[in-house]
Amino acid sequence: MKPGAAANPRVLAVDLIGQVLRGRRPLDDAFAGHPGLKPLDLRDRAFVRALTAAVLRHLGLIDAVIAKLVREPIKPRDAVAEDILRLGLAQLLILETPPHAAVSATVALTVELNMAHMTGFVNALLRRFIDEHETLLASIDRARAAVPAWLWKSWEATYGLETTQAIAAGLSGEAPLDLTLKDPATAAEWAEKLGAEILPTGSLRVQETHGRVDALLGFSQGVWWVQDAGAALPAKLLGNIAGQRVVDLCAAPGGKTMQLAAAGAKVTALDRSAQRLRRVTENLARVGLTAETVADDAAFYRAPRPFDAVLLDAPCSATGTARRHPDVLWLKQPGDIDTLIIAQDRLLDAAAKMISTGGTLVYCVCSLEPEEGPERIARFLARDRRFIRVPVRAAEVGGMAEFITPQGDLRTLPSHLADKGGIDGFYAARLRRVS
Repeated sequence: MKPGAAANPRVLAVDLIGQVLRGRRPLDDAFAGHPGLKPLDLRDRAFVRALTAAVLRHLGLIDAVIAKLVREPIKPRDAVAEDILRLGLAQLLILETPPHAAVSATVALTVELNMAHMTGFVNALLRRFIDEHETLLASIDRARAAVPAWLWKSWEATYGLETTQAIAAGLSGEAPLDLTLKDPATAAEWAEKLGAEILPTGSLRVQETHGRVDALLGFSQGVWWVQDAGAALPAKLLGNIAGQRVVDLCAAPGGKTMQLAAAGAKVTALDRSAQRLRRVTENLARVGLTAETVADDAAFYRAPRPFDAVLLDAPCSATGTARRHPDVLWLKQPGDIDTLIIAQDRLLDAAAKMISTGGTLVYCVCSLEPEEGPERIARFLARDRRFIRVPVRAAEVGGMAEFITPQGDLRTLPSHLADKGGIDGFYAARLRRVS
């Protein structure tokens, strides 16, 4: 990288793309830890994020276009040039950058990033795309291209072709900002103040933030916290928990902990990461709520006495969150699921030991994969006869009957609430210990 190149937002975007796709690093981690971003002002940082996210959100389509344009795959030694080309196509395809500006800026990157031997190649492919884009795009199944083949196969087998196509469409757009209020009774007041929409489930949705989230009205007063509408649903399935002892397992970053505390529960927030728990503590302090925090592995934690309720938001593939985390679909591999379900079973068994007879256990994952959701619950109920399923009612989730599975579990999909900007994909099951 040449001196001064780090100040170029496009250079930083190319580097971040490489960190995600070849370094297998989550975008949020790569973005937060990139030293080149620190000198940039808010506007340029947002531009870097927009460029990177556009490539990752539409990576399947972009790579399908590249495959149509090249005679043979780009060599691994020229991977940086491939990322440069991806960025150029994202500007033309998604960000609607004027063609001349997109080509000029992209070709310049090949020189800045020591890929000058690929300058002519990148220039020719971008110009060919501009000339032939209608024919090229017409030859690509955009829905299938948007999702890795192994995930498409899984979703089609689980949800059917039409719903899978709708999920793919739901993942193509940037997610709006959802807020959870500390006091749900103030929804109408704060919707008006923030220019937000009250979703059927009770969350506030802000379509345009026009700047920093922490500059929005109500943030410094601790009135609300950021939480996807889908992520806000599992905690509600515990019902009236005022005065009850509730443990939130795998609690960080704390959105569900704050929900439980705001509902009047005596909350223990447990997470294996002490660093992540500090963020939970900070979030609680900002909104004026309290909870006990415990840094421990939930699989081995032994509670002093049983809890009245347990909320287990288990580690998962997070494929339901790709609207907000567009790198997720491209970082996960089929083998990851096999590893995750072992941990999920272990955590479910541990959670079962923490709860008193008559208590409620809610298990949830932000995954679209059946192996991580209904299959885990089916196996758990088969091996632990002390628990029964308590079906979720539509009235508990804002009357959204489409969120309820035939078995009575919660299942949101990115294709739900499509006319309002979608929702993250979550699965949750509510169980009760009867003996």
